[in-house]
Amino acid sequence: MSSNPQYLSGNEIRNIFLDFFAQREHQILPSASLVPEDPTVLLTIAGMLPFKPIFLGQRTPEFKRATTSQKCIRTNDIENVGRTKRHHTFFEMLGNFSFGDYFKEQAIAWGWEISTQVFGISPQNLVVSVFKDDDEAFGIWRDQIGVPIARIKRLGEDDNFWVSGPTGPCGPCSEIYYDFHPERGDENIDLEDDSRFIEFYNLVFMQYNRDTSGNLTPLQNKNIDTGMGLERMAQILQKVPNNYETDLIFPIIQTAAQIAGIDYHSSDEKTKVSLKVIGDHVRSVVHMIADEIRASNVGRGYVLRRLIRRVVRHGRLIGISGEFTTQVAETAIALSESAYPNVRQREAAIKAELQREESNFLRTLDRGEKLLEEIIQDVKQRGETSISGESAFTLYDTYGFPLELTQEIAEENNLTVNEVGFIAEMQKQVERAKAAHETIDLTVQGSLDKLAEHIHATEFLGYTQPAATAEVEAILVDGISQEEAEAGTEVQIVLDKTPFYAESGGQIGDRGYISGDGIVVRVEDVKKESDFFVHFGRIERGTLRVGDHVTAQIDPACRRRAQANHTATHLLQAALKKIVDDGISQAGSLVSFDRLRFDFNCPRALTAEEVQQIEEQVNTWIAEAHAAKVEVLPLAEAKARGAVAMFGEKYGEEVRVIDFPSVSMELCGGTHVSNTAEIGVFKIISEAGVASGVRRIEAVSGPAILDYLNLRDKVVKDLSDRFKVKPEELPDRITSLQSELRTSQKELETLKVQLAIAKSDSLLQTAETVGDSKIIVAQLEDVDPESLKTAAERLLQKIGNGAVVLGSVPEAGKVSIVAAFSSEVNKKGLQAGKFVGAIAKICGGGGGGRPNLAQAGGRDPSKLPEALGQAESELKSALA
Repeated sequence: MSSNPQYLSGNEIRNIFLDFFAQREHQILPSASLVPEDPTVLLTIAGMLPFKPIFLGQRTPEFKRATTSQKCIRTNDIENVGRTKRHHTFFEMLGNFSFGDYFKEQAIAWGWEISTQVFGISPQNLVVSVFKDDDEAFGIWRDQIGVPIARIKRLGEDDNFWVSGPTGPCGPCSEIYYDFHPERGDENIDLEDDSRFIEFYNLVFMQYNRDTSGNLTPLQNKNIDTGMGLERMAQILQKVPNNYETDLIFPIIQTAAQIAGIDYHSSDEKTKVSLKVIGDHVRSVVHMIADEIRASNVGRGYVLRRLIRRVVRHGRLIGISGEFTTQVAETAIALSESAYPNVRQREAAIKAELQREESNFLRTLDRGEKLLEEIIQDVKQRGETSISGESAFTLYDTYGFPLELTQEIAEENNLTVNEVGFIAEMQKQVERAKAAHETIDLTVQGSLDKLAEHIHATEFLGYTQPAATAEVEAILVDGISQEEAEAGTEVQIVLDKTPFYAESGGQIGDRGYISGDGIVVRVEDVKKESDFFVHFGRIERGTLRVGDHVTAQIDPACRRRAQANHTATHLLQAALKKIVDDGISQAGSLVSFDRLRFDFNCPRALTAEEVQQIEEQVNTWIAEAHAAKVEVLPLAEAKARGAVAMFGEKYGEEVRVIDFPSVSMELCGGTHVSNTAEIGVFKIISEAGVASGVRRIEAVSGPAILDYLNLRDKVVKDLSDRFKVKPEELPDRITSLQSELRTSQKELETLKVQLAIAKSDSLLQTAETVGDSKIIVAQLEDVDPESLKTAAERLLQKIGNGAVVLGSVPEAGKVSIVAAFSSEVNKKGLQAGKFVGAIAKICGGGGGGRPNLAQAGGRDPSKLPEALGQAESELKSALA
């Protein structure tokens, strides 16, 4: 790898980091969902969160070393988004982890190596911090790495000591900071000065256990947990003023600016803040919806709704009047799909959710804003500084304004909001509704514990019963517990027992109906929250009441489809182990009614022959009609028998084992066919890479095969009609069209070059003699980079001893610059690569090449005349 990279994109930084640690025996694992397994947090807030059970000793790791790029959401600093250089709601944390393997010395050495040698950061720009009592880490940085003592800072427990809670594993941290102004010297270094320093890499040394008395004892197995902020590293390496202007976010900002008809760089600070908020929040909502979070008034659904509404409102602030969120979401999807393919796969759902939420919010926003404006004017006329809790609650209850939005607008008018009064009004509403249960926030952050005081855990009967008589224990409407709900209401229902499978282990929840005396509820999804099965649905007829005795009936057709696809994933994993590599392990899965998806660790792409063999093997096992053997066993016994466990899954002392003897044995809580013959047939649709070292197979099985074949048949018929050929003649027709297209493209490229040459020839008369050389510096309109290069070489040949610098704007938002220097110019100390790279920075880009010929790019066409002017000035100065 280059020790001095010219420019690295965000995607390149991510891949380089993962590859660096993969080469050092770390297992690359895909990002976990933003919906965490950890019941103590609402969303995935840190790169280490998926590994927390390992660090706490609750789970045995499958690998000693791992590396990930983990997507995260944090909203505790939401008011700082767009106002500071580096606060975000969505960010990616690059991490390397050691589970009882290497420790401080190796972690520090690799942290320094990747920062300085791989990413090319000068040691003069780096400062490190250590925990004040960690003499070991201090000594490693000083004696082995060679960091000057003045640039190693000891910090206290608040900054540099990681804890998992009041008791349990903990340990000191060491952080690496980038210094934007090393010329200010090493005296009085203050790492809190964020105008000078940015912390980009945190190394956590988990080495102690803290008991209830606060005593620290060394851990037998010491762990390493690190985190490098991708957006922060991109800001450093791309040399932009803030995280928002990196290639990870800025294209989203540009899309919003184009919709608003404004230019980001020439906008005032308030407008820039709104554009940054949009850029940040759109990334968040795209990934949240892709991970199947739905907007609501509770829990993580409320976080999603709040972010979407902030996007809409800031769009209004910069002059966007209509709906626009799906347009900026498209840019965010395009930026993320190479690293996170699920955003493209869930594109339709993402855009539908955004369109629905934006449309609903816009309907009430006008009235709410007008009312809030009247409230603000009234408050100011009375000489007061606070909006009453009653007024804030009216905005929330009637116009859908979240309290945070009212507070944000109030702050812009130098006012506050009486939050205590708002909460009091909220409590009055709950009392008016005569809710028997407390407000339910489905976030496993305490509310379900409160619910548990009133009801019992749900008994699951779905392995053996497709229907069951049950009692309604709780009804939730918009997250608030109700005694009853009428037809047309979207509800979440908790029953004392249920045949509905709740989303888990990659398998989606069952669909079906809950019915009773005059009552029909269509159930669209089921999720497990703690020990409760929450049925999401809509009351289609009647009034549902807490205490009602109802019949819960799953949709048997949907269940059969899910069972077929789930068992097919087990057979698929067995076939992969048999045909490709016995060491293959699962890295994620999805089992839905219409398809299945299976992610697995594999360092290479499968061959077409292997894919065919896998498909044939699975279908052979299906035809052999292997009967399922289902047992509940102690975990140790199940593993001793050879049952396959999935890395990252949480298992209790007893586990459910799905065994198809001589074929597959796995630990699994999902629903399955009783005999492989019930699957019918299995078809692989695609095999592709989703991350470095992780492959994905998508397939269909069972009844879903017919849907797949019908779609393929429709596509083939449509193509046949369009091309007016028989289906079997389609390949030849397409090959012929491709050949014609290639020929046309070659002709077009030739014409482009000829046009560029014709344009450039007219520049010969503008050649200016400087010393004993000639120079030509000019802009050619609408010339692509390759043609620009040809034109520069041709001009240099004609003028002989000299220098040619040409610039062009080949398309919107892109700049191309080429420099061609003769050997005589090189001898005077000018090299085309270094020269053009420096000039391109004026246009927000970079580049390089050979001493005699080099090419660069940029992102700001408005700066091209300035860049070419600078080039001409420097050439004249150097050659005179």
